[in-house]
Amino acid sequence: MKPIKLANSPITYFINRTRQAEWILFIHAAFVNHNMFKAQFEYFENKYNILAIDIIGHGQSTDTQKGDSIDKMSKWVFDILKTENIDKVHIVGVSLGAVLAQDFANRYPYAVSSLACFGGYNINNFDAKMNNENSTKQKLMMLKALISVKWFAKANKKISAYTSQAQNEFFAMNILFPKKSFMFLTTLNSMVNKYKTGRRNYPLLIGCGKFDIPMELEAIKAWKTSEPDCTVVLFDNAGHCVNMDVPQEFNKAMEKFWKDTELKI
Repeated sequence: MKPIKLANSPITYFINRTRQAEWILFIHAAFVNHNMFKAQFEYFENKYNILAIDIIGHGQSTDTQKGDSIDKMSKWVFDILKTENIDKVHIVGVSLGAVLAQDFANRYPYAVSSLACFGGYNINNFDAKMNNENSTKQKLMMLKALISVKWFAKANKKISAYTSQAQNEFFAMNILFPKKSFMFLTTLNSMVNKYKTGRRNYPLLIGCGKFDIPMELEAIKAWKTSEPDCTVVLFDNAGHCVNMDVPQEFNKAMEKFWKDTELKI
């Protein structure tokens, strides 16, 4: 997929069109780029129209202006949809991507066909204690990165992936993350507990790997409690970035979810 630069924003996006098929938007995790979904692109390229982005400060979205920050991502994504004449999308977000996917759904629910969040938490109902614990761990990881990106990437790959292959792929992308891009993440908390979840007019799928950190498993459990109508998938032999750890199982789970979604419409 060739990179396309969105006008008047730092965001680069990537498109693969397949006739009149439905659209899928992939939003990647922190410190990597859209290529974390390479296995998904290959599997779905002839079945769905694909849209992928590089989050601000990541991949090819580093040509920024003063005032650019991650809390503007939803607006930029919506501008991409308008530019490409896309009315609605199935959204898949992993980790940071799950946060941004929810923020987009909060702001533009009418543009969402379905929402799938992995390795994330419910940003509309996030426990303060868990939020503080999460922030503390993030600050410690950032400190490692400021000392050495290589040290940070080595530690981060073990948290972010479970299989050796996925860890190596994650590391190869993480090592390219610029230190200066940490500043774009500072407004991330502005998305948390900002909206109240109303009745969703689209299906919701949440999940993580069974070898993800305990806090993530608790977050998924709490999310299911607050939204009992959602679908939960826990992947065996996977950690945080489930789509990289177990791509075949992930692809089949997503395909089933989207087909079930079509039957409900």
